[in-house]
Amino acid sequence: MLIINEIEKIFRSKFGAAPDVFCSPGRINMIGEHTDYNNGLVLPAAIDKYILLGITKRQDKEIHIYSLDYQEMYVSSLKKLEPSGKLWPDYILGVIDEVQKSGKELEGLNIMFGGDIPLGAGLSSSAAIECATAFALNTIFDLGFSPLELAKIGQSAENKFVGVKCGIMDQFASIFGKAKNLIKLDCENFNYSYIPFNTKEYGIVLFDTQVKHSLASSAYNERRSECEHGVELVHKHHPEVKSLRDVTHDMLNDYVKEVDEVVYRRCNFIVNEIERLEDACNDLLANDFIQFGKRMFETHEGLQNEYEVSCLELDFLVDFVKAHSDVIGARMMGGGFGGCTINLIRTEAIDEIVSQVSDAYKRQMGIELKIYRVSIEDGTRMIKGKL
Repeated sequence: MLIINEIEKIFRSKFGAAPDVFCSPGRINMIGEHTDYNNGLVLPAAIDKYILLGITKRQDKEIHIYSLDYQEMYVSSLKKLEPSGKLWPDYILGVIDEVQKSGKELEGLNIMFGGDIPLGAGLSSSAAIECATAFALNTIFDLGFSPLELAKIGQSAENKFVGVKCGIMDQFASIFGKAKNLIKLDCENFNYSYIPFNTKEYGIVLFDTQVKHSLASSAYNERRSECEHGVELVHKHHPEVKSLRDVTHDMLNDYVKEVDEVVYRRCNFIVNEIERLEDACNDLLANDFIQFGKRMFETHEGLQNEYEVSCLELDFLVDFVKAHSDVIGARMMGGGFGGCTINLIRTEAIDEIVSQVSDAYKRQMGIELKIYRVSIEDGTRMIKGKL
């Protein structure tokens, strides 16, 4: 992570003033995959990979944004906010746009950001940028937004300004993160509770396949529509059913299975996954990490065989670690067709497992595996400033 002194030094050289500095974390999701857009439950956590954002007010209506990663400046105006054509400024501009549309008055801004969240690994660097921006604006202009409103502003910016139809899980985890705790979030009503995840016996390690197959976006849309079709089939007989959250296995067997076997498998996975998340939370409350890990393997099997969003590289990584008693849980994480597997590994065995998996992956796939060891930390916050 970039140290604050570096941010201040570079910011001062670009803008001639010392900034207020905010940090916003990336996120993992321990279990509960593809359940968010089905009004289900998810179990994310903020991690120790961050976006740092420095900010000061300007005397005019201009917005000057400097990206440390791209070593590039982008200039816009509060009076004419529109997508940049570069993407990276849009996460910030979109948040500013949402805040202005809510009726809040802003002044011009100098902003600089950078960090150590790996790009393209499914750890939600975009949500971290959005949440850092929203939190910073809320703080320096004393706007009075609640934490949930800040998460919704980030999500809305990505939906409308950036054009990615994400759910709220990423932004929620970034804002509400709490060290040594997972967040059990109900995507239907935003109710949440913290589930302790405090262990020195096991560590969380991400294996990044370094691939993203072209199927990813089209298959995501297909899965959403297949789930919606399953709900429609049940809704005809049970008008109270609005999403897969309300569907039971009996309903799937009675009204979906005979009509469309593929839709049945997709819906069956989601209904199972929502149940599995509830059980997994009970495992953690009972301090039963072994059982929790078994459920991670079960989730991967469902994503591979029922939801069919895995790929050769992800399956290889999960299959390889299954043979190791020191790896108590593993699964693909995220939308699918590439990205990371998330692994729960006995702490003293992590170095050995990492070495074995890296060598095997390079031999089998011809690709260097990237490794991220993460811990669960607090969410978005101010880390240095004048307030």
